[in-house]
Amino acid sequence: MELRLILGDQLNAGHSWFRTPDPAVCYLMAELRQETDYCRHHRQKVLAFFAAMRAFAAALTKAGHRVCYLTLDESAPWPDLPSLLAAQIAHHQAERFAWQSPDEWRLASQLTQWAAGLAIPAREVDSEHFLTPRDGWRRYPHSRMEFFYRALRKQYKVLLDERDQPLGGRWNFDSENRARLPERQPIPATLTFANEVSDIDAMLTRHGVATIGTADASALPWPVSRRQSRALLEHFLAHCLPHFGRYQDALSERGWSLFHSRLSFSMNSKMLHPLEVIRAAQSHWQANQATITLAQVEGFIRQILGWREFVRALYWEKMPDYGRVNALGAERPLPGFFWSGQTRMACVRHAIQQSLDHAYAHHIQRLMVTGNFALLAGIHPDEVDAWYLGIYVDAIEWVELPNTRGMSQFADGGLMGSKPYASSGTYLERMGHYCKGCHYEVKERRGPDSCPFNSLYWHFLWRHRERLGSHPRLALPYANWDGQPTSRQQAILATAEHHLLHLERL
Repeated sequence: MELRLILGDQLNAGHSWFRTPDPAVCYLMAELRQETDYCRHHRQKVLAFFAAMRAFAAALTKAGHRVCYLTLDESAPWPDLPSLLAAQIAHHQAERFAWQSPDEWRLASQLTQWAAGLAIPAREVDSEHFLTPRDGWRRYPHSRMEFFYRALRKQYKVLLDERDQPLGGRWNFDSENRARLPERQPIPATLTFANEVSDIDAMLTRHGVATIGTADASALPWPVSRRQSRALLEHFLAHCLPHFGRYQDALSERGWSLFHSRLSFSMNSKMLHPLEVIRAAQSHWQANQATITLAQVEGFIRQILGWREFVRALYWEKMPDYGRVNALGAERPLPGFFWSGQTRMACVRHAIQQSLDHAYAHHIQRLMVTGNFALLAGIHPDEVDAWYLGIYVDAIEWVELPNTRGMSQFADGGLMGSKPYASSGTYLERMGHYCKGCHYEVKERRGPDSCPFNSLYWHFLWRHRERLGSHPRLALPYANWDGQPTSRQQAILATAEHHLLHLERL
């Protein structure tokens, strides 16, 4: 008998393992304290993964496969994955062991080292999910995501004409994807699910699993099955895609999902395949070009075919050292309001509170609000990573780490992005509506009532001038700084220093 391990983010019904039931194969799935405790997760994240795992195990059983599923109650005797696997191999009298390649470095190294000491044959197989192999960083153009993205567009024939050139004559419509959301623009209703997970919630409480955020265990809103994931995809195509690209960077308090798909949890847990989503988006656009422009669908596909594959390639090329880089020498602790949302900065308060309430924030909230603030304030990337990895339902290290430590915090020195994603309050005012009701004045750069993003932005550029001063893309802001009177510069820096000394009070 062969015992096959399925991890919580390997819920891929289309995997070749599952084509035909085999009585000589047993699939092992387990809820583990190792996985609930490696960081402090959002309550909805733990509930969603465990519920999706249980649904997947039930689907495999219904399809005729032999499944051994261990709840947190049943796996309690074993503190980690290796000890559980050793016990289950003995219990099932397994003669062989197999596992799918994990997506996280910690699990991949743990399993590889443990399997090397097994007395029975063991083999690792591909998870059959991603569009590039683990060594994709070396196989594709990797200097910047744009070139990586173009290579994959050609390989998979996505949005190309008969000459393999980009439809519309452009590879990238990003310049058309930065519109502010008009106050009267209708926003589609958010599709959520009412999954009953009270038994899982009670189990987490019984075992003392520490979590953050809030959750309604009687109506968990996230998709926990392939059927629900497909429904969410169809909802996005029909109601959100027509305006997605245009408003994908917009910041607004009018809704927590706006035009975003919220498919990342379904894809990162592998309930949906990325190429399936890409093909569905392209087909839907082709059939509805009267109402959906090319810029809308290209902006969506770029996030999956471009960024998603690019960050994974970078992750596997640079780990484990990537998890320790700190190019800007950031050392400050994460302010307590990241865990409570209690801050007078309206944009930060909304992004954090939304994250605590929904285990979700879209990419600009993550990058240009909470991430931007952490970058400007010089928060240690370890603390920023831990927060992002825990608070979001879709956060798995392979996708979180490059986006946070690299793109958001520039701690990798420029591997993910060519320059730091730093901005003053001007950008936030342009992209959202927070500033009107904020305690701080976005037009002011200095003084106690000035927007903290303003003085912190200039302080960030000032303190990192030796490293960033010669960067061609930062020539304009440095010229702006140099053109200001010395007295104004000193006042701005003094305001920033005061903010940095009293981050908890902002």
